[in-house]
Amino acid sequence: MIERTLVLVKPDGVQRALVGRIIQRFEDAGLKIVGMKMKWVDADFAKKHYAGNVGKKFYQFLENFIISGPVIAMVLEGVSAVEVVRKLVGVTEPKGSAPGTIRGDFAHTSYDHADENKKSISNLIHASGNKEEAIAEVMLWFTEKEMHTYRTVHEVHVF
Repeated sequence: MIERTLVLVKPDGVQRALVGRIIQRFEDAGLKIVGMKMKWVDADFAKKHYAGNVGKKFYQFLENFIISGPVIAMVLEGVSAVEVVRKLVGVTEPKGSAPGTIRGDFAHTSYDHADENKKSISNLIHASGNKEEAIAEVMLWFTEKEMHTYRTVHEVHVF
């Protein structure tokens, strides 16, 4: 099943100049970018994006982190895109991510370290957690006019 999912390269990934290398991982896996933009997130938008976490003890750290610099927002499309992206990204806590995943290769921080320093974990990337979340997040971040349709060479082998 062809799906769309949201991926954000968070401020730490942008600041560390990893955007191109991260995008390359998704394209190498055959995922197609159908929407992409750079955006500075403000506190109001952060509350919409992290709506399920507003009011939780760690929420302010999430908000402070996401508004600390620009993010690259992408909509990726492909077969089982949500699941594939989650596998490529690795688990949320970078120190537990396997080598070969984006977080496993480019980050090593832990929840304990973040908590000790009273900040959000620097984990480079956000990826929608499931199909329902992906649909809602794509609609929050992108309008239909910002989405593009085209064929890639990968699609010749998939369809």
